[in-house]
Amino acid sequence: MKVKKILVSQPKPLSENSPYFDIIEKFGVKIDFRPFIKVEPVPTKEFKEQKVSILNHSAIVFTSRNGIDHFFRICGDLRITVSEKTKYFCQSEQIALYLQKFIHYRKRKVFFPETGKLPDLLNMVGKNPDENFLVVLPEQYNEDIVKQLDAKQVKYRITWMYRTVSNDFQEGEKFDYDMLVFFSPQGISSLLKNFPNFEQGEIKIACFGTTTAKAVNDANLRLDLAVPTPTCPSMASALYQYIKENHKTKK
Repeated sequence: MKVKKILVSQPKPLSENSPYFDIIEKFGVKIDFRPFIKVEPVPTKEFKEQKVSILNHSAIVFTSRNGIDHFFRICGDLRITVSEKTKYFCQSEQIALYLQKFIHYRKRKVFFPETGKLPDLLNMVGKNPDENFLVVLPEQYNEDIVKQLDAKQVKYRITWMYRTVSNDFQEGEKFDYDMLVFFSPQGISSLLKNFPNFEQGEIKIACFGTTTAKAVNDANLRLDLAVPTPTCPSMASALYQYIKENHKTKK
């Protein structure tokens, strides 16, 4: 079966140069962008129940731009002014540059691994044992990060300031796709929540990351495209190659 209609469970790219649009133009497929999950803030009152003293930490760890948004939201609500001496450790350069929305970037100490990978970020954290780290994560986070931080023997505290919840489909909203593309285990959970009687049949499922792949397998669904691969580091590049091969068939 040729893949003609794809649902990508992320917001529509803002840039007209997105490789997804190249796929649409090259193969004549339809791609809808519709997140299966959405981010909700943890109320300031609920954050206070964690009894976290932000100013007692000399370094902040961010793994996403959501973490940055909600960290400074909480600081604003609590009227906290973060010291200019505070260090920021970010998972990628893209996340680090997002700090410019809230701080004078050039005047602060900001660090990130060139690879953009979490293990490399945590290795960087481990090389700074004199710091007291505050790690900003969503409410439901992968427990592996705790094991990795403990192995680094650094002083840290995990806090959650936002949560991901299912972005429910509305009554009458169409769901007639040949391929579904997921980027997180929460997306798979949302699929099953919205469609408890979901039968995959010939529908293809693509996913990014090992934890998402595990969620697909745990849900007894068939995984047709796992990303990243050595030749296709991004979902868009892998999708391009998959559609290219898929459209060679006559069916």
